[in-house]
Amino acid sequence: MSANREENRDSTSRDPLAPAGFLRLSEGRYHACLAASSDVTVVLFSAPHCGACRAWKQLLPQSLAGVATRFHEVDVSEATGVARYFGIFHLPTIYLYRDGRFHAELQCEARPDTIQKAVDHLLAAPAQDEP
Repeated sequence: MSANREENRDSTSRDPLAPAGFLRLSEGRYHACLAASSDVTVVLFSAPHCGACRAWKQLLPQSLAGVATRFHEVDVSEATGVARYFGIFHLPTIYLYRDGRFHAELQCEARPDTIQKAVDHLLAAPAQDEP
């Protein structure tokens, strides 16, 4: 096998650089997959060129261990319909789902303690309207 061989993958393929536990969501499976989820699920909207997205992919599983049971990534360069549906313009964008329903958008500083406090606060509050 050639080391220069380009990997053939789509948005359902596992990202080899993503931390264990991050699953990629394709455009056609977004709503069905999340509706079937239980407990707290994190969705990270990202793009391959986004350095901040890569940092958040490392921080989220560490910061939310014991809080979130599933972590998903949506590559907005592939899932353009989902990005348009939610009006995603800034990356990274992070959504929290609880028991299959949108709960809140996470907006905070990219530090483990800040992430934990922000998520605890969001989950204690009533669900926000889906964007």
